[in-house]
Amino acid sequence: MPGIMTIREEYEKSKPLAGAKITGCLHMTVECALLIETLQKLGAHIRWCSCNIYSTVDYAAAAVSTLKNVSVFAWKGETLEEYWWCVEKALTWGEDENNNFEGPDLIVDDGADAIFLVHKGVEYEKLYAEKKILPDPESGKNLEEKCFLALLKKSILKNPNKWTTIAKKIIGVSEETTTGILRLRKMEKNKELLFSAINVNDAVTKSKYDNIYGCRHSLPDGIMRATDFLISGKIVVICGYGDVGKGCASSMKGLGARVYVTEVDPICAIQAVMEGFNVVTLEEIVEKGDFFITCTGNIDIIKLEHMLKMKNNAVVGNIGHFDDEIQINELYNYEGIHIENVKPQVDRITLPNGNKIIVLARGRLLNLGCATGH
Repeated sequence: MPGIMTIREEYEKSKPLAGAKITGCLHMTVECALLIETLQKLGAHIRWCSCNIYSTVDYAAAAVSTLKNVSVFAWKGETLEEYWWCVEKALTWGEDENNNFEGPDLIVDDGADAIFLVHKGVEYEKLYAEKKILPDPESGKNLEEKCFLALLKKSILKNPNKWTTIAKKIIGVSEETTTGILRLRKMEKNKELLFSAINVNDAVTKSKYDNIYGCRHSLPDGIMRATDFLISGKIVVICGYGDVGKGCASSMKGLGARVYVTEVDPICAIQAVMEGFNVVTLEEIVEKGDFFITCTGNIDIIKLEHMLKMKNNAVVGNIGHFDDEIQINELYNYEGIHIENVKPQVDRITLPNGNKIIVLARGRLLNLGCATGH
């Protein structure tokens, strides 16, 4: 925050961003509000949405929406359909008399959802122009994919050149999280990336400060707000020991937990051992753990078969960007379970064997869904 305020003081008069159109797809928190306010004071025109359906702090969104040249499309507890509507709105700056859409000059992204929407829009518009094939919502693998494809289908039917027009105007983007960078690297490898991208995640101030120390602060905050459980003496399983995992394990150790780490990278695994943590496979510890936290950036880390073996009142949560680190859809659709919503973003699920497990934020970022992040 001091860095942002220094930039504001130094450049507010010269307004180096005068007239620039910036779309943001970041968690709409108090900290993000300060960034938006700074960009606005530097002359930018801004349209903003959150990158997670649960992470918006409503009073922060309301505050910045009153600023001149700032539009915010975000609220806590969006549906998936509403989420993608918000992303589209943040990317759509206007439409002229010829039905040509105007988009942003720059995109500030977290998880690459806004970038992904532009790229998939261009891809499907090309497919429609060449073969008259529209996106098929029913082909989606899950509810989110169905909502995403339905949005693109509706968009193409209204204007088959919208995303192609928007993409041509974009100068560049920035991406701030590990998961989003993986998506961009895949696009680059396949020669699909349409514009320049800055990897913010690998900046030292992000990976070695935000990822480690930010998560060290916000993970226990989210767990305790959600459950009010005592952590001291409990067995906490941290899945992944990258920068985020290091911060998570450190916070749990500091609270007196017995911390176990699962990690496939040998260097990170050795680092965990050197910090005094027990490195195990998930299968070894799944029946003993009290808390299970995923932070890998990968998919299917905690599977349905793992959750069915967990002890009574085990807590399952994720602090990686997307909700597919845990097989949430498989769990919630499993025959014979009973789902009880205890309070917002906290579900207690009774398994067929009678044990109950507690799922935080439906597998999405628990530090933002159950608290206010960092």
